[in-house]
Amino acid sequence: MSFLNRDLGLITMGIVRGASLIFGQMVFADKPNNKPDLPLEELRAFSEIFGRIKNNYVEEVDDKELLQNAIRGMLAGLDPHSTYLDLDDFQDLREGTSGEFGGLGIEVTMEDGFVKVVSPIDDTPAARGGVLAGDLIIRLDDTPVKGMALSDAVDIMRGKPDSKILLTIIREGEDKPLKIELTRAIIKVKSVKKRMLETGYGYVRISTFASRTGASLQEAISALKEENEGDLKGLVLDLRNNPGGLLNAAVDVSDAFITKGLIVYTDGRVEDAKQKFNAKPNDILKGAPLVVLVNGGSASASEIVAGALQDHQRAVILGTKTFGKGSVQTVMPLTNDTAVKMTTARYYTPSGRSIQAEGIVPDIEIEGIKVTSSEKSAFTPLREQDLSKHLENGNAKEDDSEPEQAESTTDSKDDAPPLAVTDYYLSEALNLLKGVNILNPR
Repeated sequence: MSFLNRDLGLITMGIVRGASLIFGQMVFADKPNNKPDLPLEELRAFSEIFGRIKNNYVEEVDDKELLQNAIRGMLAGLDPHSTYLDLDDFQDLREGTSGEFGGLGIEVTMEDGFVKVVSPIDDTPAARGGVLAGDLIIRLDDTPVKGMALSDAVDIMRGKPDSKILLTIIREGEDKPLKIELTRAIIKVKSVKKRMLETGYGYVRISTFASRTGASLQEAISALKEENEGDLKGLVLDLRNNPGGLLNAAVDVSDAFITKGLIVYTDGRVEDAKQKFNAKPNDILKGAPLVVLVNGGSASASEIVAGALQDHQRAVILGTKTFGKGSVQTVMPLTNDTAVKMTTARYYTPSGRSIQAEGIVPDIEIEGIKVTSSEKSAFTPLREQDLSKHLENGNAKEDDSEPEQAESTTDSKDDAPPLAVTDYYLSEALNLLKGVNILNPR
């Protein structure tokens, strides 16, 4: 028997070295008895090239290194997520499942020969340093990235905690490359955060999908209900810049809000790649409206959740189009020290949509808006009640006097910038929840 390991991660290497890559569920499969037909002519050509390199290359090359490079090239030619894992890579992949690892805190992939940032992880050196989803890393310290294998780039990015690295980045909208110096750290990923936006309306942020994310979501919403002293009127689920993670965690999060039907299914060439995941009859919000925030850094497991909630019309998806990573990787150990990580399936939303290279299109798209506060006017608008001899409205009033205004202090919440300024997308999500409740009071 050989074990297979399901993974929705984006990166082709275990980035304990600078980004997150997480194991998925374990499945088992029998080794096939039938051997595939071998392309003898092509294998003769491979053997010929191997011999010429051994005899004629300017330096002597180890046989094992040559064969490993051949395997890497064979897998890299398939898609950006299939790769060969040597001893170090395999150990990194396993360590990445612990939710604690060293590096910069970025999820990366390869694009046009450069390292592309899928998303920075919350509360990591990359996020604090200003690295953004979509950035192209063109230089690591003094080393150009062009032509470098992703694994080699990752090797440079990882290092001892407190050591520094200088990233040279190309960013859309910037006239020249940006230089960002980051200090490596031990990354501890807290996948779920929560807070009350205002009375009745909660906010939950999921930064990555790890083994306990589903349980942590349940705990977070229960805590919000307790803080609210009752059920919530609505919830914002923030999946922006969430690079993905475990398939099972995505199913658990979706199942928290969907009461019946299909959540996601996977399909591939082998039987083990064909799976369906269905919802259980429980909605933790009891039908309260839900808005899901997404952007171009929302990938993989994030897209499973957004797609499932969208297809079931359980949530309004708001933001920008997602990354579009709709494939499943399987990690297949070859020996105790090596493995192959290979794309074995595509996943589909309940309606049968494959979002591979397409992404989830939000129900409400908001592109690149930034809001600033306007200065307060010294004049107040004239109202009917300010006019001389205005009519009273006839309603009885216990006290016509205006309440005294407390003096403002620097510690007052009124001095904090409005939500629309600090996070316009979140502000719009909150307004949408309020609008839904006005039109459809429960």
